[in-house]
Amino acid sequence: MNKPMCLMVLLCLASYNLLSQSIAKGKVIDASTNQPIEGVTVVTSQFNSVITNHAGLFSIQISPKDSCLFSTAGYHPKKLAAATLPAYIILVPAYNNLEEIIISGSRELQKRSEVPIAINVISKSVMNDTKATRLDILLNKVPGVYMTDLGNEQHSMAVRQPIGTKNLFLYLEDGIPIRTTGDFNHNALIEINQAAVERIEVIRGPASSLYGSEAVGGAINFLTQTPSPFSTGKIQAEAGSRGYKRIDFSISNSYKKSGIFIGGYYANQNQAIADHNDFNKIAITIRADHQFNDKLKLSTVADIIAYKTDQKGGLDSAHFYNKDYSSTYRFTYRKVNAFRLRSTLSKIWNEHNKSSATIFYRNSSIGQNPFYAISNIPGNALLAKGQINEDKFKSFASVLQHTIKLKRVNAQIISGLSADFSPASYIAQYTIIDRQAGNIYYRSTSTDSLLTKYQVNLLNTAVFSQLEFKPVERLKIVAAIRYDRLDYAFKNYLQPGAFSGAPDTKDQFSHFTPKLGLTYDFGKSKGFYFNYSAGFAPPNITDLYTGVKVPVLNAATYYNYEAGGWLSLPGNKWYTELSIYHMNGINEIISVRLPDGTYQNQNAGRTSHRGIELNVKYHPVKSITIRMSGSYSKHKYINYVLQGKDYSGNIMAQAPPFVYNGEITYKPVFLKGFRIAAEVQGMNKYYTNPQNTVTYNGFTIFNLRGGYCYKAFEFWTNCLNVSDKIYAATVETSAFGTSYRPGQLRSFQVGLAYHFKKVDD
Repeated sequence: MNKPMCLMVLLCLASYNLLSQSIAKGKVIDASTNQPIEGVTVVTSQFNSVITNHAGLFSIQISPKDSCLFSTAGYHPKKLAAATLPAYIILVPAYNNLEEIIISGSRELQKRSEVPIAINVISKSVMNDTKATRLDILLNKVPGVYMTDLGNEQHSMAVRQPIGTKNLFLYLEDGIPIRTTGDFNHNALIEINQAAVERIEVIRGPASSLYGSEAVGGAINFLTQTPSPFSTGKIQAEAGSRGYKRIDFSISNSYKKSGIFIGGYYANQNQAIADHNDFNKIAITIRADHQFNDKLKLSTVADIIAYKTDQKGGLDSAHFYNKDYSSTYRFTYRKVNAFRLRSTLSKIWNEHNKSSATIFYRNSSIGQNPFYAISNIPGNALLAKGQINEDKFKSFASVLQHTIKLKRVNAQIISGLSADFSPASYIAQYTIIDRQAGNIYYRSTSTDSLLTKYQVNLLNTAVFSQLEFKPVERLKIVAAIRYDRLDYAFKNYLQPGAFSGAPDTKDQFSHFTPKLGLTYDFGKSKGFYFNYSAGFAPPNITDLYTGVKVPVLNAATYYNYEAGGWLSLPGNKWYTELSIYHMNGINEIISVRLPDGTYQNQNAGRTSHRGIELNVKYHPVKSITIRMSGSYSKHKYINYVLQGKDYSGNIMAQAPPFVYNGEITYKPVFLKGFRIAAEVQGMNKYYTNPQNTVTYNGFTIFNLRGGYCYKAFEFWTNCLNVSDKIYAATVETSAFGTSYRPGQLRSFQVGLAYHFKKVDD
């Protein structure tokens, strides 16, 4: 064949090849969240390749016989025929997701392996499998975290701290505190709508350099479900064997540049009068996103919470060990009403600069007739005294943040400022209480006497900056500093002789909180991090002004040193995370139970907190996943005098050394959609008083879960505390006696859900 003829044949073949090719477009989304995945590599069998953008979109040239492989770290790869690609490509998260993208480490999207802190993610798939009716069931899967169940979503917390109610934990929603600084409440997570949470990120250790005061023991960030790119929704109903009933719903869709999500739940519980353990809650979240263009986005979220519960209180040893869980209180209650509204405008100026501005409003009130304020009247066998109180605040606040990328030196600077003005008020009314033999408190009568009535204007201003620098490819250095100033303007409406008789005053607390950390990635899922950070916790307004004549509390500060690492063995069957920390506290505020049974917060001098946290995952075969999380810690008084007695050198009360949670999950490959899991939760012996004279032996309980998805329907059943073990969620001892807060009795839960039309995979 002569040259002209050869050239003509080659030209014809090339033309045919070009004509037979086409452009395939699509969107890659997460199977559990229905959200787009950025950075997915799309490769054809002809070795064309592209990467999905921030919206999960791709466009690639294909030929009729091509296939496309979709892969990215943290997800199972998927291979599809190019000619029949669906509009949405769904990737399933891998059980070992070291490269998972997180937000809470710097308020920016980052890989977990590049953040020098101890952080864990509770994914949507874990939430879907667990079917938890309370947040503690989820959070206790994280090593180093023990959230106590005080009944009906009431709780206290322990993260690198003893079990307690003090303001050392910061609870966030999309990076914004759900309550204002200075008005902490240990039951703050009642104000979270669990049905609208897409994922939970848990930081262990101080995060004050980024989020400010109260982020000492840790920060828990609840990320709101973002709108789905297609029409989807769910309705589910569940019931428990002890009177618990709940209905969840969600609906979401996007149209052109706008998307909306609406989700919530109604929970209700009815039990016997003697149990005094009824409650109900309504939670609704609405989120609307609008993408003006590729560089400008507006997100708005509104939360509404209405909650009321009976308050039970603790039990003495006789009632506890005899499994008599009837309450000695027949009228005590707690009610919460909360509304939050926030809007965030995000702008990408160019490849080097981006900004965000968030404005938000909060309106929250907590009213109660609390059991812990009840005390007997000496010499009168039929009467006691108590109070009805209400704590409420409004917030007008904003956070501005700007990120500059310095590509020449492989660094970026994240800086911002925030301002939060929150007028708060507190009122407490004296009550007379009728009681019967056996200290059964059955009726409360209000009086005209006010114990407390004041207002505090809270102003919290802050500036922060964080430098992230990669001098070499595998090493990342993070340095941050934040300055917080908190101004309290206290106005007392009562006379000096009243129960809360502190004079009008202005108090001011300020602090610089630094942070220095680094990560080094050895490759092949091996690396380590080091972190020095500080924490700062000002007194709460109720601790500072309620029931006192002169404010005496000081701010607490903490200095934390920690190191850790991660390791994934060849084959990715074993994955391990380890953290070791040493934190010193100065002027730590602790909750002290007084001889009359009431509580008071006091500065504890100096304390020491040391521990090891371990998380191990094992994936022996495709259908089985084994996880074990645990922590060993020692919390100690270094310098502490209480009511004239020196407890320096003693172990802190309510500080179990060993806390653990483990789970085995089986999802058979031959029965798609079926799952069954067994979980263990427990802790060992700990002291229940600062004298170290009384102990509680701890507990170990087991839970079972099972479920099955068939097409649009899902059925599940859970059994908590399978062996019906008698155990206490927390125990404390004072001169008033030992009080046991009983843990979950054996209970069964069944549920049925219907998922509205989803995209075809």
